[in-house]
Amino acid sequence: RAVGAGDEFQGVKVIAVAKDEATVEIQGARRTLRLGEAPVSVGGRSGSGKRIQLVADGRGHFVNSGTINGQVMQYMVDTGASAVAIGQNDADRMGIRYRSGQPVQMQTANGVAQGWRLRLDSVHIGDVELRGVDAIVTQQPMPMVLLGNSVLTQFNMTRSGNEMVLEKR
Repeated sequence: RAVGAGDEFQGVKVIAVAKDEATVEIQGARRTLRLGEAPVSVGGRSGSGKRIQLVADGRGHFVNSGTINGQVMQYMVDTGASAVAIGQNDADRMGIRYRSGQPVQMQTANGVAQGWRLRLDSVHIGDVELRGVDAIVTQQPMPMVLLGNSVLTQFNMTRSGNEMVLEKR
């Protein structure tokens, strides 16, 4: 559905529209959505901050969007990752200060990689916000953020066919 400045649809009010961005208001909070950024769901979801429902993509991966420290990111659920893993390019784009974090070497599917261990102020997926989440920023680029066990262990996870439900413990 097309909407313009001043219009409201399903609880999302369009405040302003520019050439490459739009400012919207959701439940009293303003967000700027920029053209070309990872897709983001700005409408409400069921669960009131406790339940996230994901559907697998054509390759069987659970991919969606959320925010880290208020910045949009696209993530993939990765039960094999010990922590949230962020490529250096995404970390730079999101303004994450990682170089002051602890330098680490980690084993990956492609061998040993260098990175920095840090704690994220906020990870927001669906209607759920988590604070103080362990993460690693890797030197090599990644197609998206890997949502690892530093997030997943805070949920009860169930899967049925191509659907995964995460319920906050």
